[in-house]
Amino acid sequence: MSETPHIVSDVMTRTVVAVGRHALFKEIVRTMEQWKVSAMPVLEGEGRVVGVVSEADLLPKEEFRDSGPNLFEPRRRMSDLAKAGAATAEELMSTPAVTVHPDATLAQAARIMAVRGVKRLPVVDQVGMLQGVVSRADLLKVFLRSDEDIEEEVRRTVVSYLFPAVSHAIHVDVHEGVVTLRGHIRDTSLISVAVRLVRAVEGVVDVEPRLTGQSVGADRSEDGR
Repeated sequence: MSETPHIVSDVMTRTVVAVGRHALFKEIVRTMEQWKVSAMPVLEGEGRVVGVVSEADLLPKEEFRDSGPNLFEPRRRMSDLAKAGAATAEELMSTPAVTVHPDATLAQAARIMAVRGVKRLPVVDQVGMLQGVVSRADLLKVFLRSDEDIEEEVRRTVVSYLFPAVSHAIHVDVHEGVVTLRGHIRDTSLISVAVRLVRAVEGVVDVEPRLTGQSVGADRSEDGR
């Protein structure tokens, strides 16, 4: 069975394209085009992340290339106007950089991306040194797990834990990441707990609980009474 990726360091890209503070505008554009990336960390010293420069930071120069800003446009962001005249990464970058630590969970990284509206995050250690980059595509790698791997983990970490007395009678079927649980259990209040635990297994797309309460007669028969 392959190891379940639980944290950012399991899925991040370790070979990272980055630029220094003094990288020029055209150098940044060429680097993005060469490596097919839409954003890059900006580094200083031995690799400390001080910002991120993205395509969005570069676009104001094109937007205002033929004419100045519309003075009548309400609430025009001054940062965009400044970036239109910027020439280096230091002038263009968004700072402070939105980053994540390598031991953050995938859910935490996904939440940061969603809240901050970014597609990728520099991964930094405790002192801000670049360790890698994690992207939306990296977070989706968990859904490449095989159905067999998911089934084994659900049996080991959920079924055997919640229903030890009847685990052999609980059927776990996984198809395209959708987990179906079938069988009879004594305590139906555990169904909602089982669903939550199964959803927490990396790679699970959905859960279909088809568990039913065990009759008193069946319970006594099984216990030999």
